[in-house]
Amino acid sequence: MLKEAMHSKGETMSEHPNIQVARRGYEAFSRGDIDTLNDLFSNDVVWHVGGRNPLSGDYEGKEAVFGLFGRFAQETGGTLSIDIHDILANDEHLVVLARVTADRGSKRLDQRASYVHHVNDKHQTTEFWALFEDSDAVDDFWS
Repeated sequence: MLKEAMHSKGETMSEHPNIQVARRGYEAFSRGDIDTLNDLFSNDVVWHVGGRNPLSGDYEGKEAVFGLFGRFAQETGGTLSIDIHDILANDEHLVVLARVTADRGSKRLDQRASYVHHVNDKHQTTEFWALFEDSDAVDDFWS
């Protein structure tokens, strides 16, 4: 878990609100809490899935994104797990550094990832990109 940033004179600074929102969102994702995620995504959210696998492409709108999340759960038997290492944020972006693990049949996914969110002034994700340390391994896992 992240700790509050320390000012150079030892004063504690509060963390950016988008960091709190990110924590709430990733916790909701891990529980399958679509109601909370519904509040954290803009209606016209665009979710980019890179690579060359059956899940690659752009998912536009909450319904499409939530359908993708359902597919993640179905394909992995609910084993997909995101362990957050750090969260960086400002008013327009947040970046989540994480380790992602999942099982799919005899395949195992274990990758470091950077999740980039573009956020609006309501702290909602409007656009998302996932970047993995080994995109070929991710493609193999989902193929």
